Amino acid sequence: MKVKIKKIHPDAKIPFYAKPGDAGLDLTCVEVETDQLLDKITCNTGLSIEIPHGYVGLLFPRSSVHKTGMTLCNSVGVIDSGYRGEIKMKFNVKRWITIYKKGDRIGQLLILPYPKINFIESETLSKTPRAAGGFGSTGE
Repeated sequence: MKVKIKKIHPDAKIPFYAKPGDAGLDLTCVEVETDQLLDKITCNTGLSIEIPHGYVGLLFPRSSVHKTGMTLCNSVGVIDSGYRGEIKMKFNVKRWITIYKKGDRIGQLLILPYPKINFIESETLSKTPRAAGGFGSTGE
């Protein structure tokens, strides 16, 4: 699949697969904005992309984020096909010892198709063994 991408910062790096078979494309930080009052940082990628209609871009933190003590603010970022702004990732910072800096790989981008949903309102739903069990009801 070919997807248009635009560098809006001279240091921007095109997302890349780190290893064969990887699902996510690594994103690189070109600039870090810090907000110590709110314990957050924003990592700018210097990129904007044109997600094709019928697809969505999903932003995930890299698994190595655990080494930093940071968490992605919205858990998973969603890039809709109509968005043309810069790709950014905002992190909560638990401690200010290790934070991402310019040049670090900060997250992964997956571009996936999604179905168009049309809801049909109904008074009943089909029965399943699970029924209404939620929030860990299937585990011990």
